[in-house]
Amino acid sequence: MTMNAMILETRIVSSLSKIFPDEPLTEARHTSGTALMNERYSFQIAYRCSQLEKGIALQVESSLSLSVRTVGLVPSELPAYHDHDEHVLRTVPGLYPDPLFPFDEAEGLTAWPGQWRSIWITITPDENVEAGLHRIAITFKSSKGEMLSKEVFELEIISVSLPEQKLLHTEWFHTDCLAVHYGVEVFSERHWEIVDSYVGYAASFGINMLLTPLFTPPLDTEIGGERPTVQLVDVCVTDKDRYAFGFDKLKRWVDMCRKNGIQYMEFSHLFTQWGAKHAPKIIADVEGEYRQIFGWDTDASGKEYERFLHQFLPELTAWIKEHGLEKQCYFHISDEPSLDSLNSYESANKMVKDLLAEFPIIDALSNYEFYEKGLVQNPIPANNHIEPFLQNGVDGLWTYYCCAQHNQVANRFFNMPSARNRIIGWQLYKYRIAGFLHWGFNFWYSQYSRKQIDPYRITDAGSAFPSGDAFLVYPGEDGPIGSIRLEVFYESLQDLRSLELLESLCGREQAVALLDDDLSEPMTFSTYPREASWLLKRRERINRIVQEAKRS
Repeated sequence: MTMNAMILETRIVSSLSKIFPDEPLTEARHTSGTALMNERYSFQIAYRCSQLEKGIALQVESSLSLSVRTVGLVPSELPAYHDHDEHVLRTVPGLYPDPLFPFDEAEGLTAWPGQWRSIWITITPDENVEAGLHRIAITFKSSKGEMLSKEVFELEIISVSLPEQKLLHTEWFHTDCLAVHYGVEVFSERHWEIVDSYVGYAASFGINMLLTPLFTPPLDTEIGGERPTVQLVDVCVTDKDRYAFGFDKLKRWVDMCRKNGIQYMEFSHLFTQWGAKHAPKIIADVEGEYRQIFGWDTDASGKEYERFLHQFLPELTAWIKEHGLEKQCYFHISDEPSLDSLNSYESANKMVKDLLAEFPIIDALSNYEFYEKGLVQNPIPANNHIEPFLQNGVDGLWTYYCCAQHNQVANRFFNMPSARNRIIGWQLYKYRIAGFLHWGFNFWYSQYSRKQIDPYRITDAGSAFPSGDAFLVYPGEDGPIGSIRLEVFYESLQDLRSLELLESLCGREQAVALLDDDLSEPMTFSTYPREASWLLKRRERINRIVQEAKRS
């Protein structure tokens, strides 16, 4: 409700809206919704003033536990590649809504003349929440105390809870980026504190598996270049081709993960990216001096590195068993191998396969041939290359997407509608996908890790990837700053859990039928409803079916 349209216009819209400062607001009002007892629910209030107005106060009245954040704008010079599809919001460079900053009550809200902006409100029910209708009233007041506008949202809490998340979910966690950005020594006490805060934040968004740097991960690194050393395993050269290993830092890492709710360890790749041709950077104590013993100059198929792995992996797996982690550890060989590197990948796989026979080995790839030849037991095909794996009935299938998946399939670039981000949960459910991987939780470097970047100014990894591919969080003074894309992706995981709940009450046949009901074609990874309204209404429908099923 607008109290004084000449001063301040406001409108409640859904979490799936993206509010641009230089565009008319065409989004429909969204003033009510439903959520389950343990579900996070977000909506926005868009606002525009006819003149510059600072220090606007917000007064929020509600019995629910909630947070208020302001939606910030960041630049995008590369919103999309030249061959993007038509399902995007815009393709021009400019300012895009993404970071979510804590609302500073002392400073108040700023309204810019003629620009639509928004605030983001998230309800997180606590253990004392009561089922029923809850009213959330938000009043905007000028710095002089004059009421400018008032909006009311009604959220019905349904007396049913979402089941625990089954999906394995990893967003690659770049430990070195935290040390570099905050200017701290790797694995100093301050670094551990920062890592801990980011790990806890990741876990709160359904990330239950963490990239664990046994050695500095050989990822997104220029050939011949290197990233800062983040090595959890201590190595000591005791004699020619003989090594001793220490796991104290790895133990601390695992304890930190457990404390924060991370259930699974995803050990960093044992060979370099894009083909397994070299060893990762490994630092060791050699006669009291720390220096690099393996890296780009190491032939991955050479005897020296093979001897190292045949000593290291048995000790590591014994340590895993000693600490009761057998069911929680996953290994990688090499990320995104292509067909022209099939032989080197096969050689690497052969080198470690027997040593890791009791553990799952997972790798992102796009060619079915790797699986067909038995080289990858647990493949992670991209969502635009998943069809051959589905057609051949691969069990326990994962999927991923990155910059290359920008035609027709789900993704989460700045310029994509949030509905295109959220639909992934429904697709994961329909195809019984066991895990989801993405490479960029906090990659704050340019492409190939050539230099540090400021993610508030450079959002495309130095004109490499469309904005929104390389990271989900921004660095705050003492910890992470979230994003629209992270919030909406978590909503997709909640949708997935709601479908699993529906299945437990009504059977899988009814749950899958609800996905495809009224669609012109059955939902696939490339064919799906594009409208935010479909997602919002269909989720409401699930909630009502679940509510009735629990009553009967």
